[in-house]
Amino acid sequence: MSTFLRTTRTALVTTALAIGLAACDKPATEGDATTAKADATPDAAAAKAGEGGLAIPGLEGEKAQAGYMIGLQMAKSLEPVKGEIDQDALFDAIRTTLAGDEPLMTDEQAQEVAQAFGQRMQEKMEADQAAKAKANAEEGKAFLEANASKEGVKATQSGLQYQVITEGKGEKPKAEDTVRVHYTGKLLDGTVFDDSTQAGEPVEFPLNRVVPGWSEGLQLMTVGSKYRFWIPGELGYGEMGTPGGPIGPNATLVFEVELVEIVKDAGTPAG
Repeated sequence: MSTFLRTTRTALVTTALAIGLAACDKPATEGDATTAKADATPDAAAAKAGEGGLAIPGLEGEKAQAGYMIGLQMAKSLEPVKGEIDQDALFDAIRTTLAGDEPLMTDEQAQEVAQAFGQRMQEKMEADQAAKAKANAEEGKAFLEANASKEGVKATQSGLQYQVITEGKGEKPKAEDTVRVHYTGKLLDGTVFDDSTQAGEPVEFPLNRVVPGWSEGLQLMTVGSKYRFWIPGELGYGEMGTPGGPIGPNATLVFEVELVEIVKDAGTPAG
């Protein structure tokens, strides 16, 4: 929790700085407008780039470009909280502080506000996560119920569903084995979130280091087989999903997997 609060306080400060710097820029007068337009041409930008920086129209000089770059990074990092803050208050705090005037809020009050804000944001994030987890679980359940009746689809006792695309003739791996596979992972809407085939080489990993649905599914396969798996959320990434990643909480996943070989021990592939 303390880490979240520190992150939130930093986020607020950087947001205020980014917005405040933009707000404090004086608008060009009518006389300045012509000059500004002339300076914005590629040739003028290239000439001014000699002062430092790249040739970017409207951003002449290293300081302008550095400031703009930092502003972009700040804005992107603070996108999740933009609707939770009053921008007018941010402008006022920036102007007051840079002018050396007395701020409306003491350091102690700022600390209290930061803690309360952090707590509120944490509760909001948890509520959003719970709502997404519930929706994904319901969607996955409905999908799997309908999918179970499709031709060629089988299910294990755990709830894992699979379909044989190609059946191989090799041996089956055990839970402690390391395997080499090609695979593609998708969400229920068809979004591809992982595709090992793009690398052109099979991926190697131990079956005791993957999500339960993967470990169970691969042990059904023989070397040379290609299967399609539908993995319920509880056999995949669970209620956490992949924080900040493409897999939501309780998301049902679809994988196409080709078992290339079983690695019995170092340097001795089998199958």
